[in-house]
Amino acid sequence: MDNKNDNSSKIRQPIVTVAGHVDSGKTSILDKIRGTAVAAGEAGGITQKISFTLFPREKIIEACPMFAGDDGEKRLEIPGFLFIDTPGHAAFTNLRKRGGSLADLAILVVNINEGIMPQTAEVIQLFRANKTPFIVALNKVDAVGGWRKQSEDMKKNVEMQATHTKAAFDEKLYTFIASLSSHGFESELYYNLSDFTKKIALVPCSAKTGEGMKEILMMLCGLSQKFLKGGLKLGSKPKGIILEIKREKTLQYAEAILYDGALKASDEVAIANFNMGNPIISKIRTLEEIQPLSFKFKSVREASAATGLRMQLTEKADVLPGMPFMLFENNLEEIREEFGKELSELIKVDSEGIIVKAESLGSLEALLVLLRQANVRVLKAGIGSISKSDVISAKVNLESASPENAVILGFNSYLDADAKEILPPNVKVISGEIVYRLIEELQKWQEERRNQILKDKLMSLAPLAKLEILYKFVFRNSNPAIFGVKVIWGKIKPNIRIIDNNNNEVGRIKGIQSGKESLQEAGEGMEVAISVPGQNFERHIAQLQYLYSDIGPKQYRELKENKNILTEGEKKVLAEIGEIKKF
Repeated sequence: MDNKNDNSSKIRQPIVTVAGHVDSGKTSILDKIRGTAVAAGEAGGITQKISFTLFPREKIIEACPMFAGDDGEKRLEIPGFLFIDTPGHAAFTNLRKRGGSLADLAILVVNINEGIMPQTAEVIQLFRANKTPFIVALNKVDAVGGWRKQSEDMKKNVEMQATHTKAAFDEKLYTFIASLSSHGFESELYYNLSDFTKKIALVPCSAKTGEGMKEILMMLCGLSQKFLKGGLKLGSKPKGIILEIKREKTLQYAEAILYDGALKASDEVAIANFNMGNPIISKIRTLEEIQPLSFKFKSVREASAATGLRMQLTEKADVLPGMPFMLFENNLEEIREEFGKELSELIKVDSEGIIVKAESLGSLEALLVLLRQANVRVLKAGIGSISKSDVISAKVNLESASPENAVILGFNSYLDADAKEILPPNVKVISGEIVYRLIEELQKWQEERRNQILKDKLMSLAPLAKLEILYKFVFRNSNPAIFGVKVIWGKIKPNIRIIDNNNNEVGRIKGIQSGKESLQEAGEGMEVAISVPGQNFERHIAQLQYLYSDIGPKQYRELKENKNILTEGEKKVLAEIGEIKKF
């Protein structure tokens, strides 16, 4: 097998990912560029699967005739683009290879009327982490009040709008520029930019009317030719990434992107094994390549990067989405070392933290990047469903110095049957399909857990409580006095000391009972019987209305300093006890 043909003079198509918030118009923009109508067929108008489109050089020149020339920058040297259309979540935005992002360039699609939404912010964070150059397509300008298509040239089109429409457009534009600046990127309208290395190009556009599509292509071509050409040289060995595993009837296919070299149908490939064991070695049973401006695949003997592939492999087991693959030439040690470095670069964990699971390598690495930026530490990370071993790892955190890390976060990953059987109530599982919501829920739960731990510590001597005496329920007058109380605020436990509203000590609660059942605590709103040794109810308690838990000055100060962890009722009790005891 000879894959060592000289590719040094050839350059490949730049890989362009189209990303953004759900319903921002990503697929519609790509449809307009490629002349198809896929968006209308998607469930709910939202992209349900990843897809790629080969956009050939001749079609770029057809849309942008200025690149047809033979002189200098006007000569289009790239052979086209490979566009990757992605669902809204971070799993696919974060397609990565060794040393950086799989995408050479990105189009961030934003609804100009909505600005930066939570998932847009996620994408921006990933672009920054992966150092992915991008332009912004400010979509849906046709929805700006009074907008009319006045020219095929977007610059003239903007300038020719009515005064009130131009004012509305400018307001939305500058609001977006300020918002993007707060995320660390300076930006400007594409036709006002002179230095594309310092500011992000903004292209107003409409997938509905077709405005701005030509300009998007122009920006991509210009950036590719000026900044990427040296990095687009075709390597001697084929390398790629598995995107999805798909089943059609009895057949299983791996959809993949070949990002370097040329792959032959007669080749063997090595696919990384997430468990760091030996890579999966497989022959290619069938090799199919995506056709230009189409979703159809065609059988080929050889495919050159960058392109979309569909491969039927002889080895199917353990092949996971997001895994890198490369040519196998009986070089197992070299491949094992290469994949080991690649996976260790992508999956970095800490000495302590939460447990994380995701459906694919790309989504796992994306989640880790976003968790790191949210200052969340991760102890263990993996691909697939949440397993018994993940639950056991999380349980260990209960006994650690940071029990708030007894959490399993699942990005498109859910508990399997064995894990459900052993899941204890104090281990939290948070699963879902939208990363920012997962992280928000995690941070909220961890904050609540930390507060509860602090609260338990501060109330270890005595909880806060205010009790109303129920005079109709006196079961014993003395030795011990047993009578009914209602917990107005807070809670009580056996062995806490209680006082009256004059700071006189009433005694110690020996036991708490509801019906015939002894309780270890009674909370707000409960009516229970308490026993108080050494007290005579008629002599010392009958004339009282309320009783309070007794706390010392140090506990009072600490609780007052941490009032945010108390309920409203507990805050009222604390204030009343402070007045009674003159703290």
